[in-house]
Amino acid sequence: MFLKKIDSNFKPDILIGIYVFCILTAEIMGSKTFPLFQIFGFNLTGSVGMFLIPWIFSINDIFVEVFGIKRAKNLAKISILVVFLLILLSAFAIALPPSARYAATNNAYRQIFSQSIRISIASLVAIAVSNFADIHIFYRLKQKLNRYGLWFRNNLSNHLAILLDTVVFMTVAFYSLEKSFSNNLSFLLGLIIPYWILKALMSSISTPFVYLGIKWLKK
Repeated sequence: MFLKKIDSNFKPDILIGIYVFCILTAEIMGSKTFPLFQIFGFNLTGSVGMFLIPWIFSINDIFVEVFGIKRAKNLAKISILVVFLLILLSAFAIALPPSARYAATNNAYRQIFSQSIRISIASLVAIAVSNFADIHIFYRLKQKLNRYGLWFRNNLSNHLAILLDTVVFMTVAFYSLEKSFSNNLSFLLGLIIPYWILKALMSSISTPFVYLGIKWLKK
């Protein structure tokens, strides 16, 4: 009932708010991992980020479908700006000396917000590349399919963008120049494949909400 009463001009702002929330939460809380299950003797783990990243791409698709590629690209630019500003603010905040009252908890604060520069750069590059890729793939598919096959366009663009996001992040963050290419490849594939499958699964689950989001915005 509440959603039906929302002014149509305010609806995109709500999605943008959710979009920014997903980006910030993925950056701040997304690195936590948790056990899922064991398969072929391999302990499969998930991360909090896998619940958030697919929604970012789904909102991209909603904006392309309803408002066009130019408006969706503005969203992608927002994602880059948000992550960049978060990195800058985090670096500034942890560099400030704590007050006497806060000194006891300062180490915990630093531990939470002091991601390594390499991890931060990996995150920034991955979200920039994958967001624009998702938007362009979805838009090209829309042109080819003439507005039909939304489920196919949404899932294909999201799954490819998620794969790109995972490959770029894992490679930039964890590739070791001290190891051989084959050693790096084996290690990175062990990270990339399960994380991509899990995030792609979450993306597929979000598909009905893409339909609902498009219908809601067009009302």
